[in-house]
Amino acid sequence: MDDAEIFVGASDADQYLLLKYANRHGLVAGATGTGKTVTLQTLAEGFSAFGVPVFLADVKGDLSGISQPGGDNPKAVERARALKIDGYKGRGFPTVYWDLFGDKGHPVRTTVSEIGPVLMARLLQLNDTQEGVLNIVFKVADEQGLLLLDFKDLQAVLQWTAENAGTLTTKYGNVSKQTIGIIQRALLTLEQQGGERFFGEPALDLKDMIARDPSGYGYVNVLAADKLMESPRLYSTFLLWLLSELFQVMPEVGDADRPKFVFFFDEAHLLFDDAPKALLDKIEQVVRLIRSKGVGVYFVTQSPLDIPESVLGQLGNRVQHALRAFTPKDQRAVKTAADTFRPNKKFAAAEAIVELGVGEALVSFLDAKGVPTPVERCLIAPPQGRIGPASDAERAAVIKASPLAGKYERTVDRESAYEVLTGRATGGQVHHDDTDAAPSAGQRRRGQYGAPPPAEPTTAAPGPSGPWGSAPAPSEAPAPKPQPRLREAQAPTSAPVPPAAKTPARRSDTLGETIAKSAARTVTTIAVREASKAIFGSGRKGDTGLLGGLVRGVLGGLAK
Repeated sequence: MDDAEIFVGASDADQYLLLKYANRHGLVAGATGTGKTVTLQTLAEGFSAFGVPVFLADVKGDLSGISQPGGDNPKAVERARALKIDGYKGRGFPTVYWDLFGDKGHPVRTTVSEIGPVLMARLLQLNDTQEGVLNIVFKVADEQGLLLLDFKDLQAVLQWTAENAGTLTTKYGNVSKQTIGIIQRALLTLEQQGGERFFGEPALDLKDMIARDPSGYGYVNVLAADKLMESPRLYSTFLLWLLSELFQVMPEVGDADRPKFVFFFDEAHLLFDDAPKALLDKIEQVVRLIRSKGVGVYFVTQSPLDIPESVLGQLGNRVQHALRAFTPKDQRAVKTAADTFRPNKKFAAAEAIVELGVGEALVSFLDAKGVPTPVERCLIAPPQGRIGPASDAERAAVIKASPLAGKYERTVDRESAYEVLTGRATGGQVHHDDTDAAPSAGQRRRGQYGAPPPAEPTTAAPGPSGPWGSAPAPSEAPAPKPQPRLREAQAPTSAPVPPAAKTPARRSDTLGETIAKSAARTVTTIAVREASKAIFGSGRKGDTGLLGGLVRGVLGGLAK
């Protein structure tokens, strides 16, 4: 029997998930209360036992017990006995707890620049016009050398963009202050939901998730999502960002003997609800291409109808728990689920789906040739970890003993867009110690039940070169940050021209001065008039005045 396979369950024959084809993705579906969570835990433990790190979201809080030994649950013991699992006993698996809010695990953060304008627009529920303006904001920040790290950086650049909207419009197109205001209000709503805690530094280093413990078991990364589910848009956007980051940073590995990382996407319907076509195309592309990078993606949801057909066709490994056919939509879901399986002549899949009991499922995995096996009805194997939540004290002990303890708890607020635009800068930068232990030797065993995983001496442990190849180690000194230019925001550098000299305003006359001047003007006018009469005459008959008399005398003398 091949050692690299996970024992999932049995009916007439044992059902195994081959690790060689585990990166061909999968689906775990079923109605509420039919056993999806236990199946998810069994698969996660199987991957961990073979040295494959796992990420899963703990939506209901009952997956946190995977870190604690189980095996004492009467139903688990009874199922192990029915499946004839020799030496079944409980054991805890190496677990790293994460929490977006930092309450139930190590904080998870990323920077605004890393999440990008497309996912940010979806997170803020922006329309196409508003998303276009947000793209301009990111473009301006990039050209001006402004680092967008946390929430206040984005708010500061939005405010700066609004103040310079007139200048930016001529270069980038219409930048409306009203649209900027809508984006700012959407940010405020997200901030009130606690979303601002997702942005900042130190940002998540994916090498910390893709690692093994000293015994060679893959770490099970459990995200506390019970509180996060109160903001479904933030939950789905975060998981989509994480998946996109894996796609971006992991190198091509081709067909490996086992995955490098397995990603369980619980409540997967939230990823596709109201998603625009461009985003759906992006998700389909990531799911199709990330296989060659050694990443397996498993969607966990209630109905196969929750997954678009373009994505559903990429899922080669299927576990289908019971569905209820109470409504026409339920009946369509049953038919869709049955039609996705390779038929088995022993029974009708559509009839079996509605008859399955708790813990039973229809399964179909890829065989040694990569072909889906005929659907089988089987009883799912019990997990070895605790079925149920870990206590607060147990969780705190695991977090304290974690190799990442203290690495992400302290926030770092270095100089970025907010400090540059407000003229206030603070220092601070963290340097991560990239260390990981190599897996230890082990023995063969049946599936994941038995001895520790086999040694892999050819696989380099994660270190400064990274867990995926021999990339050069980063320099200790941080790269110089480009100085912001802020050309549009700066005033002209030439000296201001002084205002032209003006004639001082004339002082207003007082009332007395006005009367005196008026009287003087009147006297002058009368004197001039009387002098004119004396010289030229008054104009009445016989009154010729002095000048007239003189003229008559001269003319009279000449006449004589």
